[in-house]
Amino acid sequence: MEICRGLIRLDSSNFGDSPLTVGEADVAEYAAQVLREAGWQPEVFTTTDSSRRGVYLRVPGTDPGAGALLLHGHLDVVPAIASDWTRPPFAAEVEDGFIWGRGAVDMKDMDAMILAVLRGWGREGIRPRRDIVILLLPDEEAGGRHGAHWLTAHRPEIFTGITEAVGEVGGFSITVRDDLRLYPIQTAEKGMRWLRLHAAGRAGHGSMIHDDNAITRLCEAVIRVGNHEWPERRTATVDRFLGELSDAFGVDLAVHDNEELVRKLGTLGLLVGATLRNTANPTMLEAGYKHNVIPGEAYAAIDGRTIPGFEEEFEHTIRALVGPDITIEHVVDDIALEAPFDTLSVDLMASALRAEDPGARAIPYMISGGTDAKAFHRLGISCYGFSPLQMPADLDYWRLFHGVDERVPLDGLTFGVRVLDRFLRAA
Repeated sequence: MEICRGLIRLDSSNFGDSPLTVGEADVAEYAAQVLREAGWQPEVFTTTDSSRRGVYLRVPGTDPGAGALLLHGHLDVVPAIASDWTRPPFAAEVEDGFIWGRGAVDMKDMDAMILAVLRGWGREGIRPRRDIVILLLPDEEAGGRHGAHWLTAHRPEIFTGITEAVGEVGGFSITVRDDLRLYPIQTAEKGMRWLRLHAAGRAGHGSMIHDDNAITRLCEAVIRVGNHEWPERRTATVDRFLGELSDAFGVDLAVHDNEELVRKLGTLGLLVGATLRNTANPTMLEAGYKHNVIPGEAYAAIDGRTIPGFEEEFEHTIRALVGPDITIEHVVDDIALEAPFDTLSVDLMASALRAEDPGARAIPYMISGGTDAKAFHRLGISCYGFSPLQMPADLDYWRLFHGVDERVPLDGLTFGVRVLDRFLRAA
């Protein structure tokens, strides 16, 4: 608990490429000190500048022939507006059985669990079967350019021998009934296509008749993109996930009753719909400088997410929707990924969950967002999201991510440490 509180108290808000993004270095040093106190010798590394720091440690296993396992977390958090919160976002207050604060579930809770397990191992002299590589990284919340992606490009020796990786977002409980809790393990992620649309026209006076208006042309394209109904595209992960949900809740997902799903699953129900198809959502508009001046240029931002295997369909569809007069700039392109579920490592995750919760059932799922796993998947590493937490039945886990009053239950956190310890010892 105290490790998690210590991490949260260090404000590591990620404002992107801004002088305000400075706290990752302090959190990295704090995490490294926890490891040093348990006898480990971690490396605090710097990526693109002195404020962008992370922690690296390789714990040697007893079987030199076994592939290494990467255990990763990120040290940065999204910013928080304190006036919106009922408790200070960086005070890590303990109340009502929760630790409150920015990063409590995304993802300083997992960072704390990793540190707690390694602290125990260091004090007890525990060694795992396979090498365990620990990476606590900067810049995940802004795409990893100063973190995971930089590391894979500039420090390839760190990834020698790694065959699998475990990070966020998975292993949290969804209560079906007293004797059954689902624990989704992330085996897939949608890809990212952050686009900037550009329309050009003839500048002029706002009082005149004007048939070459960049804003009009851009808005017409944005409306077509925003209103497009993308066709359903299922992957093996989503098919199995829906089958498990149907069985557990008795909901016929063939009828796509989203209201029923949201009622039973909270915001996870919204996630289900997002993983059934490509999506493209307009998020920002930029044009003009004066009320009575028609600008010559207009811009729009589109947040696109792609189903694994359907990236080309996304590109062709967007091009057709915006039309030939709109320029498309790719601001961020990152891959979709999907890993197998029927593996020994996933079986060990499920076994560790059942040992601490006899009502646990592990199931695979896809997230609509992205994680640092994208960087590691490019190296041929199978990536999973497994940050085990047992959540209160009435707590909507997904609303806590990037949300106001983010918090993690103390009992759930200690549960997660026990599960993670069991898994890593057996892995």
